[in-house]
Amino acid sequence: MIANILIGLVALLHVYFMYLEMMVWDKPLGLKTFRLTPEFAAASKALALNQGLYNGFLVAGLAWGLWLGQAGFAIKVFFLGCVAVAGIVGALTVNRRIFFVQGLPAIVALAALILL
Repeated sequence: MIANILIGLVALLHVYFMYLEMMVWDKPLGLKTFRLTPEFAAASKALALNQGLYNGFLVAGLAWGLWLGQAGFAIKVFFLGCVAVAGIVGALTVNRRIFFVQGLPAIVALAALILL
């Protein structure tokens, strides 16, 4: 039960990331959140849209695993692993904050899923 709640929270975070990247990348909220200049945001808007779509796929996978219940265990592990790896890579290549916002919640949810 706790693991599923944590997985749901990770999925909701990724709905928010998807919104930020697909809808408001070049708007004040997106500029502030990602610390972008308007010029960079305009030049990278298509890339952000694609990145947001990938976050949507992560949400879909996590929701699928939750919907399947116990039968979705492997699916939940796979998609949480994807989120954790993305958070680690983002921290190493873009900004350390990404690990704490994306990677750590996924790792905590994964640990709860496996250990509880």
